[in-house]
Amino acid sequence: MKDTGDYAPPKVWTWDAENGGQFAKTNRPIAGATHEKELPVGDNPLQLYSLATPNGVKVTVMLEELLAQGHRGAEYDAYLIEIKDGDQFGSGFVDLNPNSKIPALLDRSEPEPVRVFESGSILMYLAEKFGAFLPSERAKRAETLNWLFWQMGSAPYLGGGFGHFYAYAPIKIEYAIDRFAMESKRQLDVLDRRLAETRYLAGDDYTIADMAVWPWYGNLALGKLYGESGTFLDVASYKNVQRWTHEILKRPAVQRGRKVNRNWGEPNEQAPERHSAADLDKLES
Repeated sequence: MKDTGDYAPPKVWTWDAENGGQFAKTNRPIAGATHEKELPVGDNPLQLYSLATPNGVKVTVMLEELLAQGHRGAEYDAYLIEIKDGDQFGSGFVDLNPNSKIPALLDRSEPEPVRVFESGSILMYLAEKFGAFLPSERAKRAETLNWLFWQMGSAPYLGGGFGHFYAYAPIKIEYAIDRFAMESKRQLDVLDRRLAETRYLAGDDYTIADMAVWPWYGNLALGKLYGESGTFLDVASYKNVQRWTHEILKRPAVQRGRKVNRNWGEPNEQAPERHSAADLDKLES
Protein backbone atom coordinates (compact mmCIF):
# COMPACT_ATOMS: atom_id res chain seq x y z
CA MET A 1 0.00 0.00 0.00
CA LYS A 2 1.37 3.36 -1.03
CA ASP A 3 1.18 6.53 1.01
CA THR A 4 -1.62 8.74 -0.31
CA GLY A 5 0.83 11.43 -1.36
CA ASP A 6 2.55 9.02 -3.76
CA TYR A 7 -0.49 7.28 -5.15
CA ALA A 8 -1.70 7.75 -8.73
CA PRO A 9 -4.71 5.66 -9.86
CA PRO A 10 -3.84 3.07 -12.53
CA LYS A 11 -5.62 3.07 -15.86
CA VAL A 12 -7.34 -0.21 -14.91
CA TRP A 13 -7.94 -1.06 -11.26
CA THR A 14 -6.99 -4.57 -10.08
CA TRP A 15 -7.86 -6.20 -6.79
CA ASP A 16 -5.24 -6.53 -4.06
CA ALA A 17 -6.72 -9.14 -1.72
CA GLU A 18 -4.49 -7.97 1.15
CA ASN A 19 -5.54 -4.33 0.88
CA GLY A 20 -8.41 -3.27 3.12
CA GLY A 21 -7.49 -3.68 6.77
CA GLN A 22 -9.38 -6.04 9.05
CA PHE A 23 -12.12 -6.57 6.45
CA ALA A 24 -9.74 -7.46 3.62
CA LYS A 25 -10.73 -11.14 3.66
CA THR A 26 -14.49 -10.44 3.59
CA ASN A 27 -14.62 -7.83 0.81
CA ARG A 28 -14.11 -8.74 -2.82
CA PRO A 29 -15.04 -7.31 -6.23
CA ILE A 30 -17.15 -10.28 -7.36
CA ALA A 31 -20.48 -11.77 -6.22
CA GLY A 32 -21.61 -15.34 -5.66
CA ALA A 33 -20.90 -18.14 -3.22
CA THR A 34 -17.38 -19.15 -2.23
CA HIS A 35 -18.39 -22.41 -0.57
CA GLU A 36 -21.30 -24.78 -0.11
CA LYS A 37 -23.16 -24.28 3.15
CA GLU A 38 -26.85 -24.79 3.82
CA LEU A 39 -28.65 -22.46 6.19
CA PRO A 40 -30.21 -23.89 9.36
CA VAL A 41 -34.01 -23.73 9.60
CA GLY A 42 -36.04 -23.55 12.81
CA ASP A 43 -39.70 -24.10 13.61
CA ASN A 44 -40.95 -20.50 13.60
CA PRO A 45 -42.72 -18.77 10.68
CA LEU A 46 -39.85 -16.32 10.13
CA GLN A 47 -36.20 -17.24 9.67
CA LEU A 48 -33.64 -14.48 10.15
CA TYR A 49 -29.97 -14.72 9.26
CA SER A 50 -28.07 -11.75 10.62
CA LEU A 51 -25.55 -10.11 12.94
CA ALA A 52 -26.15 -7.37 15.50
CA THR A 53 -24.64 -4.59 13.44
CA PRO A 54 -26.86 -1.51 13.03
CA ASN A 55 -28.52 -2.97 9.93
CA GLY A 56 -29.22 -6.23 11.73
CA VAL A 57 -30.55 -4.54 14.85
CA LYS A 58 -33.18 -2.71 12.78
CA VAL A 59 -34.90 -6.01 12.01
CA THR A 60 -34.60 -7.69 15.41
CA VAL A 61 -36.03 -4.56 17.06
CA MET A 62 -38.93 -4.61 14.58
CA LEU A 63 -39.62 -8.28 15.29
CA GLU A 64 -39.51 -7.75 19.05
CA GLU A 65 -41.81 -4.73 18.73
CA LEU A 66 -44.29 -6.82 16.73
CA LEU A 67 -44.21 -9.58 19.33
CA ALA A 68 -44.71 -6.98 22.08
CA GLN A 69 -47.87 -5.89 20.23
CA GLY A 70 -49.15 -9.46 20.26
CA HIS A 71 -48.43 -10.49 16.66
CA ARG A 72 -47.74 -14.20 17.18
CA GLY A 73 -47.03 -14.61 13.49
CA ALA A 74 -43.86 -12.61 14.05
CA GLU A 75 -42.20 -15.42 16.00
CA TYR A 76 -38.78 -15.96 14.55
CA ASP A 77 -35.61 -17.99 14.62
CA ALA A 78 -32.48 -15.85 14.39
CA TYR A 79 -29.23 -17.42 13.26
CA LEU A 80 -25.82 -15.80 13.48
CA ILE A 81 -24.03 -14.87 10.26
CA GLU A 82 -20.42 -14.16 11.19
CA ILE A 83 -19.30 -11.84 8.42
CA LYS A 84 -15.63 -11.89 9.43
CA ASP A 85 -15.66 -15.64 8.81
CA GLY A 86 -17.33 -15.23 5.43
CA ASP A 87 -20.65 -16.88 6.37
CA GLN A 88 -22.40 -14.45 4.01
CA PHE A 89 -20.68 -16.15 1.08
CA GLY A 90 -22.10 -19.60 1.83
CA SER A 91 -24.34 -21.02 -0.92
CA GLY A 92 -27.46 -21.03 1.27
CA PHE A 93 -27.09 -17.41 2.26
CA VAL A 94 -26.31 -16.30 -1.28
CA ASP A 95 -29.50 -18.02 -2.45
CA LEU A 96 -31.38 -15.93 0.11
CA ASN A 97 -29.49 -12.70 -0.60
CA PRO A 98 -27.42 -12.55 -3.79
CA ASN A 99 -25.84 -9.35 -2.44
CA SER A 100 -24.21 -11.31 0.44
CA LYS A 101 -25.09 -8.72 3.10
CA ILE A 102 -26.93 -9.14 6.38
CA PRO A 103 -29.75 -9.17 7.30
CA ALA A 104 -31.77 -11.65 5.24
CA LEU A 105 -35.21 -13.00 6.07
CA LEU A 106 -37.20 -16.01 4.90
CA ASP A 107 -40.96 -15.95 5.49
CA ARG A 108 -42.21 -19.55 5.52
CA SER A 109 -45.76 -18.64 6.54
CA GLU A 110 -46.76 -17.81 2.96
CA PRO A 111 -47.97 -20.46 0.45
CA GLU A 112 -44.53 -20.20 -1.15
CA PRO A 113 -41.60 -19.07 1.03
CA VAL A 114 -40.72 -15.41 0.48
CA ARG A 115 -37.14 -14.17 0.67
CA VAL A 116 -36.59 -10.58 1.75
CA PHE A 117 -33.22 -8.84 1.80
CA GLU A 118 -31.99 -5.29 2.47
CA SER A 119 -32.93 -4.02 5.92
CA GLY A 120 -35.27 -1.29 4.68
CA SER A 121 -37.12 -3.78 2.51
CA ILE A 122 -37.49 -6.15 5.46
CA LEU A 123 -38.90 -3.38 7.65
CA MET A 124 -41.45 -2.44 4.98
CA TYR A 125 -42.36 -6.08 4.35
CA LEU A 126 -43.01 -6.78 8.01
CA ALA A 127 -44.87 -3.49 8.52
CA GLU A 128 -47.20 -4.29 5.63
CA LYS A 129 -47.59 -7.94 6.57
CA PHE A 130 -48.68 -7.14 10.13
CA GLY A 131 -50.21 -3.71 9.60
CA ALA A 132 -47.97 -2.09 12.19
CA PHE A 133 -45.52 0.81 12.52
CA LEU A 134 -46.30 2.18 9.05
CA PRO A 135 -49.24 4.58 8.87
CA SER A 136 -51.95 3.91 6.30
CA GLU A 137 -52.89 7.59 5.87
CA ARG A 138 -51.12 8.80 2.75
CA ALA A 139 -49.27 11.85 4.10
CA LYS A 140 -48.09 10.11 7.27
CA ARG A 141 -47.02 7.05 5.28
CA ALA A 142 -45.04 9.27 2.92
CA GLU A 143 -43.30 11.01 5.82
CA THR A 144 -42.37 7.67 7.35
CA LEU A 145 -40.93 6.44 4.06
CA ASN A 146 -39.11 9.75 3.57
CA TRP A 147 -37.06 9.08 6.70
CA LEU A 148 -36.69 5.37 6.05
CA PHE A 149 -35.14 6.06 2.66
CA TRP A 150 -33.15 8.98 4.09
CA GLN A 151 -31.48 6.47 6.37
CA MET A 152 -30.83 3.98 3.59
CA GLY A 153 -29.14 6.69 1.56
CA SER A 154 -27.31 8.40 4.41
CA ALA A 155 -25.91 5.56 6.52
CA PRO A 156 -23.30 4.47 3.92
CA TYR A 157 -21.61 7.84 4.42
CA LEU A 158 -21.59 7.27 8.18
CA GLY A 159 -20.58 3.61 8.13
CA GLY A 160 -18.64 2.95 4.96
CA GLY A 161 -17.34 6.51 4.90
CA PHE A 162 -16.67 7.99 8.33
CA GLY A 163 -16.69 4.74 10.30
CA HIS A 164 -14.36 2.98 7.89
CA PHE A 165 -11.76 5.71 7.58
CA TYR A 166 -11.95 6.77 11.24
CA ALA A 167 -11.95 3.32 12.86
CA TYR A 168 -11.06 0.55 10.44
CA ALA A 169 -8.83 1.76 7.59
CA PRO A 170 -5.25 0.44 7.84
CA ILE A 171 -3.93 4.00 7.44
CA LYS A 172 -5.40 7.28 8.64
CA ILE A 173 -6.17 9.64 5.77
CA GLU A 174 -6.86 13.15 6.99
CA TYR A 175 -8.81 14.21 3.92
CA ALA A 176 -11.09 11.14 4.04
CA ILE A 177 -11.78 11.50 7.77
CA ASP A 178 -12.44 15.24 7.44
CA ARG A 179 -14.73 14.71 4.45
CA PHE A 180 -16.89 12.07 6.07
CA ALA A 181 -16.84 13.65 9.54
CA MET A 182 -18.28 16.79 7.95
CA GLU A 183 -21.01 14.77 6.26
CA SER A 184 -21.79 12.81 9.45
CA LYS A 185 -22.20 16.04 11.40
CA ARG A 186 -24.41 17.44 8.67
CA GLN A 187 -26.62 14.36 8.95
CA LEU A 188 -26.79 14.72 12.73
CA ASP A 189 -27.87 18.32 12.22
CA VAL A 190 -30.60 17.19 9.79
CA LEU A 191 -31.91 14.83 12.47
CA ASP A 192 -31.55 17.35 15.27
CA ARG A 193 -33.56 19.98 13.39
CA ARG A 194 -36.27 17.48 12.54
CA LEU A 195 -36.50 16.19 16.12
CA ALA A 196 -36.86 19.75 17.38
CA GLU A 197 -40.21 19.76 15.57
CA THR A 198 -41.54 16.28 16.30
CA ARG A 199 -41.32 13.57 18.96
CA TYR A 200 -40.38 10.90 16.43
CA LEU A 201 -39.02 11.18 12.92
CA ALA A 202 -42.35 10.78 11.12
CA GLY A 203 -44.38 12.74 13.67
CA ASP A 204 -46.07 11.80 16.92
CA ASP A 205 -45.92 8.04 16.33
CA TYR A 206 -43.02 5.61 16.58
CA THR A 207 -42.53 3.95 13.18
CA ILE A 208 -40.17 1.88 11.08
CA ALA A 209 -38.36 5.15 10.32
CA ASP A 210 -37.20 5.33 13.94
CA MET A 211 -36.33 1.63 13.93
CA ALA A 212 -34.15 2.18 10.86
CA VAL A 213 -32.37 5.32 12.04
CA TRP A 214 -31.87 4.56 15.73
CA PRO A 215 -29.38 1.65 15.45
CA TRP A 216 -27.07 3.92 13.46
CA TYR A 217 -27.50 7.44 14.79
CA GLY A 218 -28.83 6.49 18.21
CA ASN A 219 -25.83 4.28 18.88
CA LEU A 220 -23.61 7.08 17.62
CA ALA A 221 -25.31 9.48 20.03
CA LEU A 222 -24.75 6.98 22.86
CA GLY A 223 -21.04 6.76 22.06
CA LYS A 224 -21.35 3.07 21.11
CA LEU A 225 -20.28 3.34 17.48
CA TYR A 226 -16.66 3.46 16.26
CA GLY A 227 -14.84 3.85 19.56
CA GLU A 228 -14.28 7.47 20.50
CA SER A 229 -16.18 8.80 17.48
CA GLY A 230 -18.91 10.24 19.69
CA THR A 231 -16.45 12.60 21.30
CA PHE A 232 -14.79 13.32 17.97
CA LEU A 233 -18.12 14.33 16.42
CA ASP A 234 -19.37 16.12 19.58
CA VAL A 235 -22.58 14.07 19.58
CA ALA A 236 -23.61 15.44 23.00
CA SER A 237 -24.29 18.83 21.40
CA TYR A 238 -27.22 17.44 19.37
CA LYS A 239 -29.77 17.77 22.18
CA ASN A 240 -32.85 16.69 20.24
CA VAL A 241 -31.09 13.61 18.89
CA GLN A 242 -30.04 12.80 22.45
CA ARG A 243 -33.62 13.14 23.73
CA TRP A 244 -34.98 10.88 20.97
CA THR A 245 -32.14 8.37 21.41
CA HIS A 246 -32.72 7.88 25.13
CA GLU A 247 -36.49 7.71 24.78
CA ILE A 248 -36.23 4.89 22.26
CA LEU A 249 -33.56 3.09 24.31
CA LYS A 250 -36.09 2.75 27.15
CA ARG A 251 -38.41 0.63 25.00
CA PRO A 252 -38.26 -3.04 26.18
CA ALA A 253 -38.42 -4.35 22.60
CA VAL A 254 -35.41 -2.22 21.66
CA GLN A 255 -33.47 -3.50 24.65
CA ARG A 256 -34.31 -7.06 23.64
CA GLY A 257 -33.77 -6.65 19.90
CA ARG A 258 -30.30 -5.20 20.22
CA LYS A 259 -29.09 -8.38 21.96
CA VAL A 260 -30.13 -10.78 19.19
CA ASN A 261 -27.34 -12.14 16.96
CA ARG A 262 -24.82 -10.40 19.19
CA ASN A 263 -21.68 -12.32 20.12
CA TRP A 264 -19.58 -9.60 21.74
CA GLY A 265 -19.78 -7.41 24.84
CA GLU A 266 -21.16 -8.32 28.26
CA PRO A 267 -22.58 -11.86 28.56
CA ASN A 268 -26.05 -10.56 29.47
CA GLU A 269 -26.07 -8.58 26.21
CA GLN A 270 -25.45 -11.59 23.97
CA ALA A 271 -27.99 -13.85 22.28
CA PRO A 272 -26.08 -15.19 19.26
CA GLU A 273 -29.15 -17.23 18.32
CA ARG A 274 -32.80 -16.66 19.21
CA HIS A 275 -35.53 -19.27 18.85
CA SER A 276 -38.06 -18.19 21.48
CA ALA A 277 -38.69 -15.40 23.96
CA ALA A 278 -37.01 -17.57 26.61
CA ASP A 279 -33.63 -17.03 24.94
CA LEU A 280 -33.87 -13.33 25.80
CA ASP A 281 -35.76 -13.73 29.06
CA LYS A 282 -32.85 -15.66 30.58
CA LEU A 283 -30.50 -12.75 29.83
CA GLU A 284 -32.76 -10.44 31.82
CA SER A 285 -33.18 -12.72 34.84
